Amino acid sequence: MFEKYLEELGLTDKEAALYLTLLSVDHSSVLDLAKKTKIKRPTVYVTLESLAKKGLVSETQVGKKAHYQAEPPERLETYVENKRIALEEQGKRLKDIIPQMRSMERASGERPVVKYFEGRGGIMSSYEDFFTNAEPGGTAYMVYPRDLVDEIFTENERKKYRELRQTKKINNKVIYTYNKGELASDETSERMRVDPDEYPILCDIGIYGDEVRISVVRKALSAIFIKSPDVADTLKTIFRLAFENLSRKNKSQK
Repeated sequence: MFEKYLEELGLTDKEAALYLTLLSVDHSSVLDLAKKTKIKRPTVYVTLESLAKKGLVSETQVGKKAHYQAEPPERLETYVENKRIALEEQGKRLKDIIPQMRSMERASGERPVVKYFEGRGGIMSSYEDFFTNAEPGGTAYMVYPRDLVDEIFTENERKKYRELRQTKKINNKVIYTYNKGELASDETSERMRVDPDEYPILCDIGIYGDEVRISVVRKALSAIFIKSPDVADTLKTIFRLAFENLSRKNKSQK
């Protein structure tokens, strides 16, 4: 029971076995430890050194021989606390390292990364990934059928992803269909409505940075995530051509 718990704290099976064995005696030699635990002597030496670095074992001299003794179980609290502090520091460093690693990925990766998400939950996961991993600032390009999106997602769910985008200070340009009428543009969104009969839109598409999210929202709910600068830039170009044409058309009709 104790051995399994020590492993859950981060000790190896051999570290746990040696520590508990030493805890049951005043001190012990490497030879005796090897006999009691059935661990090979060279491995015992290495494992004892690891336990010593963790502050759980110390060396003592008995006659002319080196023996080892376990530190009190209270030292486990110190060990766990040190691990917690180390993890917090690693977490802080990770926030600086991740953007650097992502830039390496973009620079070196020519092959597109493609992920597939299934069902309503999968579409929500693709939304989450799309905005959570996005770098702040910039413009997202979106094409969607508002009627179908309203059928699948609640107002609170749509609000969640809208606020996630706004928190990242990401503006968006939108081409959409909506049988109920036009949606007003605001400070963070510029929207263009098209006639659903003349230009049917059946997928929810998002493009930002080098990422593309395509959600099938009518039948067989699913989503595809593509990470590729070439694919994203090409779709942005197509979007801008359509958006600028719609803008000119709207101005000419006024």
